[in-house]
Parts: sequence; structure tokens; C-alpha cells
Amino acid sequence: MGITTFIQNFINLDTNAANNKENGWREEIKNLISSRTEKWNVEGQNADLMDKQMIVWDFLLDYYFRLEMTGWERLPDAPSMLVGVHSGTWLTMDAWTLCAEWWRKYRGQRILNGTAHDVLMALPGLGNYFRAVGVIPAKRKSVSAAFAAGHDVILWPGGEVDAMRSWSKRQTVVLGNRKGFIRQAICSGVPIVPVATFGGHNTVIVLSECRPLAKLLGLKKMLRCDIAPLVLGFPCGITLEALPMHIPMPAKIRTEILEPVDMGNDPDLENDKAYVAKKYKEVERRIQEGVNRLANQKKSSFFGLINA
Repeated sequence: MGITTFIQNFINLDTNAANNKENGWREEIKNLISSRTEKWNVEGQNADLMDKQMIVWDFLLDYYFRLEMTGWERLPDAPSMLVGVHSGTWLTMDAWTLCAEWWRKYRGQRILNGTAHDVLMALPGLGNYFRAVGVIPAKRKSVSAAFAAGHDVILWPGGEVDAMRSWSKRQTVVLGNRKGFIRQAICSGVPIVPVATFGGHNTVIVLSECRPLAKLLGLKKMLRCDIAPLVLGFPCGITLEALPMHIPMPAKIRTEILEPVDMGNDPDLENDKAYVAKKYKEVERRIQEGVNRLANQKKSSFFGLINA
């Protein structure tokens, strides 16, 4: 064996060992997230906690985010799947304010199960809080259980590619071409109620999605995330936000419940790709029209300083 071949084999051996070690800790993180995500139930919210925290949420809804939420009369009487978009990276205040306003209106008489990314459900503290207020993983098993219990469920199909989209795309509806929610609604026999919102993008400014960096860091495999958002926020200024690190800034949020989309009565349509694609486009179009309408109203206040 020549010296060149020996050195090359040594380098390859060292590289393979490093890769195996790196893949090992990534797999451990993935397994930890998966195990913590499975701790969910559809027993409803902790009413005592919900009532106590409304002291804070009343202030946030009325004065900090100045929420305007309309379209309640469009909600069907039967359990429904609400589908929308959200902004703010890990802390999506447009989604949180919707759920808080729902509790303020119904006080547990009509239960809405929110859904969240696996990483958020797995975080100590935040994950426990989410479970206490009725948040479940955005998965077939948990969502089906919520509908079976007679609850409404809200989904944000775009997930992280929606919540972490750059500020320049703030008026663009991103569902990520993820059609599982359409199949879920057909399977569960519930209508889809599109929800439009605008303003949450101003709670933290996503300067760049940094997709190449996310790929380099292996975030897709480890955290189920295609984006490593570079944000401008408080108190860290410009930072790469791999986990929640900012305090949401005050921004006016407008949310509108739109007309329901009937999914039909045939569960076999779940396997009809053309039908699923048609319904996906219909939901996407309705949300985009709603977002455009909200964006064209009086402009949202950007950090209370300028219109954006």
C-alpha cells in the first residue's frame, strides 16, 4: 500500500467516524422530540389555567396586538377544521391570539384544539403549557381523536415554511403544497373553514429564511425544519433563531373566519388525487383572497412606528 493510499484511507476512516458521531446525536435529538410529542390528550383545556391567564390575554388581545377578529357567524354548528396561515417564526402571535379569542368567546363551551410543530410540543415548559391549553400534534392520530371527541381543530399546513417565511412574503399564503389536511377533513367528515390573518409578520422581522444553512446543519432531519430564520427582533437584535429567542413586538393583528368549504360525504375521495388537489387549491385561494383583503385595509403598525 502506497503512502498516498494509506493517508486517504485514514482520512476516510476519520471522516466516517465523525459522520457517525454527528448522525448519532442528531438521531438522539430526533427520538427525544418524538417521545415528548406523543404526550397529548383531547380532554380539553385546563379551565382554571385558561381563566387565570385571560387576565394577561385580555390586555394582549385588546391593547398589545389590538386584535380584530370577524366572521364568527360563518362557523358551522358541527365540529370543523379551521385552516390558516401564521407568522412570527416559533412564536406565532396571530395563531395564539386566535386561540385566546376563541376561549374568550366560548369559555370551554366549544373546544378548539390548536396544533403545533413537534419541536414546540417537545420543549420543556412551553410544551407542557401547550398541552394544558389544548394544543395537540398536527398528526392524523391526534387530529382524528379531537374530531371524534366533538372538538374543532385548527391547522396551519404550511408549518415552519409558513411561519418562518421572510417579511417580504408577508402577504403570500404558504400552505407548503401539503395536502394531508384535505385528506384528514375528508376522512373525518368535517368541513374546512379557511382563516385569513394579517399583521403577525410584524411581531418579529424575518430577514432571510437561510435555507442553504438549514440544509447544511441538517435541521430537516433533526428538527423537521427546512428554514434557519435570520430575524430582527427584541431583545437580541439580528440573530439566527434556531429556537424561540425573541419577545414578540406589538403589532396590530386582523383575523377573519371565511366561508366553509364543503368536503363531500364520500370518504373514498381521500384517495382521489384530482379531488384532493382541487380542494387544496380552493382553500388556498380563499385564504389568499382574505389575506389580500385584510392587507388592503388600514395598514398594520410596524413596531408602532411606521405602516407596513
